[in-house]
Amino acid sequence: MPGDKSISHRYAILAALAEGRSTFEDFAPGADCRSTLSCLGRLGVAVDVEASGAVRIVGRALGGFREPADALDAGNSGTTLRLLMGSVAGHALACRFVGDASLSRRPMRRVIEPLEQMGARVEATEGHAPLTVRGARLHGVAYRQSVPSAQVKSAVLLAGLHAEGTTSVTEPAATRDHTERALATFGGMVTMSGLTVSVAGGQHLGAQTLAVPGDFSSAAFWLVAAAALPDSSVEIENVGLNPTRTGLLDVLGRFGARVYVEVTATVGGEPRGIVRVEHDQSGAVTIASDEVPGLIDELPAIAALGAHGGEVTVTGAAELRVKESDRIAALVAGFRALGIAAEERADGFIVGGARVGAGRSPRPSGGRADARGDHRMAMAFAIAALAARQPSTIDGADAVVISYPGFFDTLNRLTT
Repeated sequence: MPGDKSISHRYAILAALAEGRSTFEDFAPGADCRSTLSCLGRLGVAVDVEASGAVRIVGRALGGFREPADALDAGNSGTTLRLLMGSVAGHALACRFVGDASLSRRPMRRVIEPLEQMGARVEATEGHAPLTVRGARLHGVAYRQSVPSAQVKSAVLLAGLHAEGTTSVTEPAATRDHTERALATFGGMVTMSGLTVSVAGGQHLGAQTLAVPGDFSSAAFWLVAAAALPDSSVEIENVGLNPTRTGLLDVLGRFGARVYVEVTATVGGEPRGIVRVEHDQSGAVTIASDEVPGLIDELPAIAALGAHGGEVTVTGAAELRVKESDRIAALVAGFRALGIAAEERADGFIVGGARVGAGRSPRPSGGRADARGDHRMAMAFAIAALAARQPSTIDGADAVVISYPGFFDTLNRLTT
């Protein structure tokens, strides 16, 4: 698998805030992480991307960013924008952020609020990008999130590194903990107690040489395909197995697949190993709100299970409406266009099964789906289309470059 996108963002930003030269093998190749590297370069950080894909970054230490000459373009990447907002908030500079049309619709007030409580000023367009962060001398806060978000948590913790005193974030539900693990790997002190994580300001981070594990959220599409298609199996090596990311494996077991997992190593606090999934039978799975934070990036892949004779019901996932696209509306519209029974709910969806598919053939017809510029929509439609009787077309499929440029090459290799 390509390197993990979430981990690559965090390694790059922490390396920029560290002292010394860091090197990362298997850095994520997608456009989102390239946006982070580009923005760091504009902040005065020396970044070198080698032909092998390895990334070398010379850190400027805490407080060492330079004021950029022009706007930082985060492209389509919410992680880039939110984490860098937190990273620059404690610098004595003004930093303007822009992004593409999709990113400019995504809500940023959830980051603006805690940063302003800490002493920064943020000028935004109705709570969206384009926005300007005016850094200041920050003070620690005890921030309680109303909506679980690893990106918001990470932004506040990164700002907390530059603040006086201690900064803590309390989540309503556990989210991915890559930032906490990475901070400890770079020599930072992180305290965790239940759903609260805390950092002290003024710490010194040290450069690291690390290999990024394979991206589990990208692997999810192959795991779902193997679970859904009769006589199929897939084994994925060197994939990240952080327990805050692997809830999908339990879902596939409930669906009826055979799932095997082996942790082979832990690098930088991140477990990695081998996952094998084999088709056995197709069933029905229901995902409620308590599971959603740990599955938020995998829900489009999970939805594709419903195209292959099963049924997927998701509730409590209104957060999907403010991702790269309105993923609830986009999924349902795209699946219906492919001849797959799907029903939209305010906070989720139902795909496949008797409740929404009465009278339909168990195999969809195929058709033409619009990915709406969303990489995970494009990949979900591709896996769903494997069930169809006729060929299907996905408009906007080039969006996969955001996270997984080699997706369709791998799909061809696995299916021919």
